[in-house]
Amino acid sequence: MLVLGIDPGSNATGWALVSQVSGRFQVHEAAVIRTRSTEPMGDRLMLIHSGLTQVIGRLQPDCVAIEAIFQHRSAESALRLGHARGVALLAAVQHDLQVSEYNPMTVKQTVGGHGRAGKAEMIRLVQRLVGGSRPLASDAADAAAIAITHLTQARFQALARSVAR
Repeated sequence: MLVLGIDPGSNATGWALVSQVSGRFQVHEAAVIRTRSTEPMGDRLMLIHSGLTQVIGRLQPDCVAIEAIFQHRSAESALRLGHARGVALLAAVQHDLQVSEYNPMTVKQTVGGHGRAGKAEMIRLVQRLVGGSRPLASDAADAAAIAITHLTQARFQALARSVAR
């Protein structure tokens, strides 16, 4: 299964295409879509949407995993995050992709083993899990962590379904 993980943000939207082969996670491609805070919000959202639409069209993921909205420092930053999430969700559903949402605590618990892992620790853990030689940008590493969470959760859900039968 190819999962496109998305870490939405109005300044930087990270994405990573991740799969799991023989128990190992593999990042096929990852990057960050960057916008300028000086540009109008509509232009920034269009850039995020078109960037993700191109990525989805080119890489053909099986599904999308995205960070869920959580408490934010201010209502304004939560609103900007919500805008970025909205255009990311739109890009996914325009390609008929199933979308799963994970809150940051779940991602940190899945990848880091506890919900209090810091940014630097999460980047290090993701790098270790995917074993890549080239380091991932912070937002791309977050997107990879979200995809890894989905792959892990999907595996456990499939096991639970088979046991329940």
